[in-house]
Amino acid sequence: MKKFILIFLAFAVPYSSVLAQPDIYPAPVNKGYIIIKNATIHVGNGTVINNGSILIQNGKIEKVGSTFEIPADATVFDVKGKQVYPGLISPLTNLGLKEVAGSVRGTNDFEEIGGDITPSVRSIVAYNTDSKVINVLRTNGILLANVIPQDEEGSSKLLTGTSTVVQLDAWNWEDAAYKMDGQMHLNMPSMMLQRRRFFFNPNAEQGNPAKAALEKIDKIKSYFREAKGYLAEKIHKETNLNFEALKSLFDRKEKLFIHCNGVKEMLLAIDFAKEFNFDVVIAGGADSWQIAPLLKQNNIAVILKEMHSLPATNDDDVDQPYKTPYLLQKAGVLFCIADNNGETRGRNLMYNAGTAAAYGLTKEEALSAITLNTAKILGIENITGSIEAGKDANIVVCEGDILDMEHSIVDLAFIQGRNINLQNHQTQLADRYEIKYGIKASK
Repeated sequence: MKKFILIFLAFAVPYSSVLAQPDIYPAPVNKGYIIIKNATIHVGNGTVINNGSILIQNGKIEKVGSTFEIPADATVFDVKGKQVYPGLISPLTNLGLKEVAGSVRGTNDFEEIGGDITPSVRSIVAYNTDSKVINVLRTNGILLANVIPQDEEGSSKLLTGTSTVVQLDAWNWEDAAYKMDGQMHLNMPSMMLQRRRFFFNPNAEQGNPAKAALEKIDKIKSYFREAKGYLAEKIHKETNLNFEALKSLFDRKEKLFIHCNGVKEMLLAIDFAKEFNFDVVIAGGADSWQIAPLLKQNNIAVILKEMHSLPATNDDDVDQPYKTPYLLQKAGVLFCIADNNGETRGRNLMYNAGTAAAYGLTKEEALSAITLNTAKILGIENITGSIEAGKDANIVVCEGDILDMEHSIVDLAFIQGRNINLQNHQTQLADRYEIKYGIKASK
């Protein structure tokens, strides 16, 4: 028995230590004035204000400009020579739902067990505000995230539930919720055999994938039709919680995020929008550049999941994923950029946008693709996404270009006007050895 306990502790202790950093906790509510002055302000909508100032009161941006009177009791941050940006927004993430991927099941709560249609699932109630990954993202300037249920590649799940936008400085999920249950998520079945890196995806349908996919699509369409009929009834003999969960989708208070990459699947997504009058967003969209005019015509937005990846087919240019943002911008399609890579855990979001800036987008267009455009797609553009009067003070101060991996060093960050702690496990390790050896690590 003692031997068993020792073995259990040997495995349990290292992984339990990754679940929280008890000395990093949320900042207190801001009351009063804060001024950020002498900044190069990248507003997020394409505008740049040189030597500008931002006045914050009680967590909200009150004024932005070159000159205005500074209140005598304001807390002043002089950031001369530095760049100021809106807080970055990660549009697709399992942040707070998955901690130690694959290794420790108890740290993962991103998928509902049982059934492939579970619209009543809400990601927010499982969100863990003590995830260590959160602190790493904040250090990189990512201050908001859309936490989605079940995002495993090749999943057999169809309708997986709703996602919630969270702010990354909270005691619990109730504090974290920024926009509750804003999107329903549908994994569109693939019409082609799916590869997963160097081998076929074992979860994908083999044999005739198009036939299998169409059967699943008919299944989910029938489900939506039944739900529509149920919701049209004034009185129900029995309450169907899954159908009730779809009411906001039919009322267009929620958007339907359809996860797919191929042209055929995206055409089916457009068909969903037309038949059910859903507000549809394509999540993935690797081949979206091929039908960009059609997406524009149907008012379909796109979230590009992975910029640093190989092209969708062997016939595409090897740098096609890097060029796709520019092609969507040129066609007038509303799009944003994500970092959905399981290894980076979202921390390369700004560098994905930086790559897009090297392949056609301007720097300010690339910034909008991870700030204001994302806010528009998530339905929060009236309160965040840009540095404008009346919006929440979600702001990042950076020593260099935030899109440039070599020079991006975030010095300050504010979430709803709170000056948040930018430490993480890695910075604490650096501090530990600076003290031990009496040296200062270079930035």
